Amino acid sequence: MPIYLAADIELRPGTGLVIEAPSHEGPNVVVFEDDGETGYFYALDIANGDNPIQDALHIYDVQQISDRDKPSNLRVGWSKDHEKAVLLINDYPHAVFDFEAKRGYCRSGFPESSGTSWSESGHQWADDALGLFE
Repeated sequence: MPIYLAADIELRPGTGLVIEAPSHEGPNVVVFEDDGETGYFYALDIANGDNPIQDALHIYDVQQISDRDKPSNLRVGWSKDHEKAVLLINDYPHAVFDFEAKRGYCRSGFPESSGTSWSESGHQWADDALGLFE
């Protein structure tokens, strides 16, 4: 998967953390947030001043992580065209945003579609989402 890294940090689920990972070019930014109870991944378009948040993906509930006391590695990578972002935890893909198609994919499939222009068909994971990075 040819990507460039925009974030590479140690994560301890439930400790509270916000990581911004902008693409190298353009207005696209992704943000990972652990608020102490849940982990979410957000797609932002900073050119949209009124509401930069375009979509949100549920990554985990802290209480459901059996090894939450162990450190994990969190990485955010961008495609070479700066239009797709992937969230990797311990090198396992948990979420993908495709800014060009206005679509988000995550392992939990949550939340359901909000009826906005993003992810109209929902957030269900599809293994071919990783093909976006080839």
